[in-house]
Order: sequence, then structure tokens, then C-alpha cells
Amino acid sequence: QVQLVESGGGLVQAGGSLRLSCAASGRTFSTYAMGWFRQAPGKEREFVAGIVWSVGTTYYADSVKGRFTVSRDSAKNTVWLQMNSLKPEDTAVYYCAADPTTLVVQIPTYDYWGQGTQVTVSA
Repeated sequence: QVQLVESGGGLVQAGGSLRLSCAASGRTFSTYAMGWFRQAPGKEREFVAGIVWSVGTTYYADSVKGRFTVSRDSAKNTVWLQMNSLKPEDTAVYYCAADPTTLVVQIPTYDYWGQGTQVTVSA
């Protein structure tokens, strides 16, 4: 049973930073793609960043390039999302997702999802 547990969300002022973590369990994730998505009230869930666990190749939405960094720690089975220079428009619930593939896709079709963590950026 795959479990993904996000943490690290909170309230931060614009320009600040947060680091989200996704603790993964129940599988060997070396053959998985991991994604971060977010969903703001009244909006669709959107892709933020992704990483191919085995090789560490990363992908980012244009809106976060240069500000967010995704990484993974195989020893801890954890994926991180470092978020810098946060903007009010980054406010959303952030979700970690996993898919048994080496291809990062930017649509929310992943097999496994965490419960989400709220990120609120004040102006």
C-alpha cells in the first residue's frame, strides 16, 4: 500500500520561503515518477514540479521555474519541494503524487496521492 504524507505547509509573507516534504512508503520508488501539484479554491489542480526518482531529472511549470526546486532523498524515501520567492498566487493546497513510470506527466493522472498541505502566501 503506497502512502504519501506531505508536510511543511503554512503561512508565509510574499518573498518568503517554505520547504514541503513528501514521505513515501509502501514501495521501492526507484521506478516511480513523483509530482507536486497544487489546487487553489475554484481552480483545477495544476502541475508544479516533478522528478524521475531513478535519475533525478526534474520538470517545472513555467510559473515556478527559477523559484521552486524539487529533489529526492532515496535513503529517506522523501521528496522535497523548496519554494523560494513565494507570491500570493502560489497560495493553494499542495499535493504530492506518485506514478509507477519513469515519465513525469503534467496532468493529474498519477496513481497515488497524499492528503495535501496548505500553503498561504500573504501580500
